[in-house]
Amino acid sequence: MKDLTEMYIPTYEDVEAAHARIAPYIHRTPVLTSSYFNDLTGAELFFKCENFQKAGAFKVRGASNAVFGLSDEMAAKGVATHSSGNHALSLSYAAGRRGIPCHVVMPRTAPQAKKDAVRGYGGIITECEPSTTSREAVFAEVQAATGAEFVHPYNDPRVIAGQGTCSKELMEQVEGLDAVIAPIGGGGMISGTCLTLSNIAPGVKIYAAEPEQADDAYRSFKAGHIIADDAPVTVADGLKVPLKELTWHFVSNHVTDILTASEDEIVDAMKLTWKRMKIVIEASCAVPLATILKNREVFAGKRVGVIITGGNVDLDTLPWIKS
Repeated sequence: MKDLTEMYIPTYEDVEAAHARIAPYIHRTPVLTSSYFNDLTGAELFFKCENFQKAGAFKVRGASNAVFGLSDEMAAKGVATHSSGNHALSLSYAAGRRGIPCHVVMPRTAPQAKKDAVRGYGGIITECEPSTTSREAVFAEVQAATGAEFVHPYNDPRVIAGQGTCSKELMEQVEGLDAVIAPIGGGGMISGTCLTLSNIAPGVKIYAAEPEQADDAYRSFKAGHIIADDAPVTVADGLKVPLKELTWHFVSNHVTDILTASEDEIVDAMKLTWKRMKIVIEASCAVPLATILKNREVFAGKRVGVIITGGNVDLDTLPWIKS
């Protein structure tokens, strides 16, 4: 892993360039509201619905920026990554639009729906064990064999700049926000949010939401340095990966606080969103709402942007269905 001093730190100009570059390949996703959730929380919530995004997740923004920013010479060898799901299928989507190969290392335990989607977009999957150590080791073999360009799921300036376009749209769609909250795993979306808001709306507070059972970002934030868990177990499968140097830079400098929710709280928030808003969200995306419901005093009376990060759910294994 490169030291931060060796990495390019993206700027807001990179976010603006990314938005122009990826415009033909993404949706400008809608912002939904719910009087039920407003009454329940005492806040005005504005849900930025990336579950309606191409490939079903916000990650198509960063993936498309990386893929379409490659020179023809670099693109010819294709792209490669490791991912539990949404980045994998988003990179496969973007690579397919450019007509280049995409090699993906995925945990064997990744949801079948996400594996099917990756293959549906033309991605070539190599499976690994469900740990960061195994993921990175298997990926090194795949990259050596293919020579493909590595597009990290989140610790990549091109990806972070692409993710920053989500909160750029949100600020254009909703005036007067007091805070924005998004899930945190590796920190790509939160980093993009920090990058955008620190430049165009520095008064808006940024909260990250994380599962209690995968709370390495929370512990890192409190300790002042990265603490990485190798293989946490949580229903929020998209939030199992640790922060890296570049995302830690944004989190440590711009995030107001990191809030956590239990497994039951996450599932309850997910189920409640399906029931009251009639939209499909994955467990990882329910974590922000779960933390708002748990910490109502923090958000009461505030106008809060809530980033719904994706909707790629295995309908045969919904977490509230008892086997």
